[in-house]
Amino acid sequence: MSVTLPFPDDHASLPAVLAGPLLRRLEPTRLVLWLAGSRALSLTLRLQGVNDIRLDDSTCTVIPVGTHAFIHLIDVPLDTALPCDTLIEYDLLIDDAGIADWAPHLLYGDARCPNFVLRSRIDQLLHGSCRKPHHPAADGLLCVDRLLATEQAAIERPALLMMSGDQVYADDVAGPMLRAIHALIQRLGLFDEHLEGAVVSDSATLYEHAASYYHRADLLPALESNETLRERFFGGARKPIFTSSSADNHLVTFAEVMAMYLLVWSPTAWTLIDPQPPVLPPERLQRYVLEQSRIDAFKAGLGGVGRAMAHLPCLMIFDDHDVTDDWNLSAQWEETAYGHPFSKRIIGNALLAYMLCQGWGNNPDAFADVLEKTRALSNTERYLDSTAQDHLIDDLLGFQNWHYVLPTTPALVVLDTRTRRWRSEMNLKQPSGLLDWEALSELQQELLDHPSAIIVSPAPIFGVKLIETVQRVFSWCGFPLLVDAENWMAHRGAAQVILNIFRHSRTPGNYVVLSGDVHYSFVYEVLIRHRKAGPRIWQITSSGIKNEFPPALLEWFDRLNRWLYSPRSPLNWFTKRRLMRIVPHTPEHAEAGERLWNSAGIGQVLFNEKGQPREIYQHNADGSPRTRMVAPE
Repeated sequence: MSVTLPFPDDHASLPAVLAGPLLRRLEPTRLVLWLAGSRALSLTLRLQGVNDIRLDDSTCTVIPVGTHAFIHLIDVPLDTALPCDTLIEYDLLIDDAGIADWAPHLLYGDARCPNFVLRSRIDQLLHGSCRKPHHPAADGLLCVDRLLATEQAAIERPALLMMSGDQVYADDVAGPMLRAIHALIQRLGLFDEHLEGAVVSDSATLYEHAASYYHRADLLPALESNETLRERFFGGARKPIFTSSSADNHLVTFAEVMAMYLLVWSPTAWTLIDPQPPVLPPERLQRYVLEQSRIDAFKAGLGGVGRAMAHLPCLMIFDDHDVTDDWNLSAQWEETAYGHPFSKRIIGNALLAYMLCQGWGNNPDAFADVLEKTRALSNTERYLDSTAQDHLIDDLLGFQNWHYVLPTTPALVVLDTRTRRWRSEMNLKQPSGLLDWEALSELQQELLDHPSAIIVSPAPIFGVKLIETVQRVFSWCGFPLLVDAENWMAHRGAAQVILNIFRHSRTPGNYVVLSGDVHYSFVYEVLIRHRKAGPRIWQITSSGIKNEFPPALLEWFDRLNRWLYSPRSPLNWFTKRRLMRIVPHTPEHAEAGERLWNSAGIGQVLFNEKGQPREIYQHNADGSPRTRMVAPE
């Protein structure tokens, strides 16, 4: 099952930059960027109107993840604030060569370098979630690229791109993607690691094992006591309504997840490999060929994806697929997953890669300690230090600063709904609340006295009532994992507290909640009954970037939800939101009565001076005209 390289083992021929630069958190006096190189690079940042800045150890942290793979975390403080609402050109020089020389695919038109805009306030943004490379839908991030290509005026540039979960699918990987991952690991010499609790002893043996493709469940010890562990990670239970479990190529090692990030954010890594199909039985080979056609279409658009992310500040937060399906769904899930060394390592490796590739760039100040420990992981023998790796994973699993707040207007509050959960004390199988009481109290403090706020919650706070009811029924029957029963209303305590926060007299009068996760898009305006003073809440959900809900099933859910939960329906009194009135917006291109829009793409929200949405659009990845979400008259 080895992956034969079509290239000579000449690492001097590797390009200096493997992926990036990605613009991350940008402020007038601070620029944060991410870049992956094939060596530790000597970089110079060139900014329009500013003297060249030589990046040293104080402004660029270099983390080796392989013999020829180095993550560059660039954090540059500026003595003089950059101007807002104007195009600012920038460049990264490597041996006096700029981006036009080493990554011309990142430039628009005749430009010689990329640019960005620091917006004085958030008057518009783009958002979305759920980007699965082998889904047949087109890539919604290319909508961002097309929008930036046509909107060159600074005042028309969105303030940021908010990616609200499932930027990668570590648990749902196509065979050709896994084959490319293994080829890239070998090409770049990504670090190996020792594995405990599996039938393979280390990562090198894993990549060569006959079960490595489409049969990773077989890598668990063949003991009856591990049946539940198989279901958690490798597709032991089918999900009869929303999706079937697809974890038979679940990423395991740190190297695999890091290779995935390089392959989904840049076309460059693909030019270094030419993976061929492994030996597979006929039915698996047929699936592999179908997945290959979808992966080929995906990688063809990566130049535009990289270009968009080099021009627009990108903020991110995890959801479950960034790590594993149903991550921390219930207390029972946590006991099972963290009680076994192999599954704990799987989770920890994905979380470590998330920290390096996504989490750090949101809020670098929070990660100083864990970043220093990450630098100490590698040694001269190409293997990660297992003891240090396990200790770092323990630190990350207990880390409580994945969330962050941007001091913008309106304030942007991004929630971690995965690691600070309100666990059910009555029944360990019941879904946990998405935030525990302490985290909800901190959220309320963050919101006090703001006139308006944008809250990013990966899962909608106000979802489709019928679908939440189906999830509740399965939870009552003891099967929450079968239907991904994760919504804000699934846990009584978390639901009551979040609704009380909205009703607090000193919290904002205008809320916009940005969400994804569900693989369809919708907009609800939420009003509190019997209160004329507000607040006004808009639930705006955009999902997926490259994923969609089964069309026929969603059509029936949409129709039944309108019938069963109409404004006059007595069923509304059995919901936790009975004191709130839900006013749905209608997609302008939808058939009569439809409220749910099922098309891969990216969402766009334009705000007025009060922080209220004045226009809401869904840009469709298939190239059809953008869809406006129309408020009722």
